[in-house]
Amino acid sequence: MTWTAPSVARVDEPFVADERGMLEGFLDWHRSTLLHKCAGLTAAQLAARPLAPSELSLLGLVRHLTDVERTWFRRRFAGQSVPPLHSRTDDPDAAFDGVDAARAADDLAALVAEQEAARQATAGMSLDAVFVSPRWGSMCLRWAYVHMNGEYARHNGHADILRERIDGSVGI
Repeated sequence: MTWTAPSVARVDEPFVADERGMLEGFLDWHRSTLLHKCAGLTAAQLAARPLAPSELSLLGLVRHLTDVERTWFRRRFAGQSVPPLHSRTDDPDAAFDGVDAARAADDLAALVAEQEAARQATAGMSLDAVFVSPRWGSMCLRWAYVHMNGEYARHNGHADILRERIDGSVGI
């Protein structure tokens, strides 16, 4: 039997909430939207690069966002000593270039686990908590939530196009 990405119950973003609830709610909606775009596809379809000459794939997006979640929430804000999973300083595109259909199930599971680890790492942390970047200076957790919402929104747009090219599926 061929493995396919599992379906996901997408959560609605809150329509009324405090600031943190709104930021987290929209981020969870974007997180589940990416997983929704992958649902029902085989490992080979997830690894496909249907937009020549682009090398972009759904699995590459999954791997990239796994590292972005880990970097911003766990490494930078929570100060956890966890290495990147896919990115490398000598190859900034490793998450996109290193896709392997044989690892699709593991890569999707890693994203889901990293999303939960990110939630736990920042639970109860003030939105005013600061990480000092050697490159950009002081950055608050509020900024990271806004940034991650934008990061997912941009890549979910890519996922829309990739999914349509793979099997004709359209919509949010």
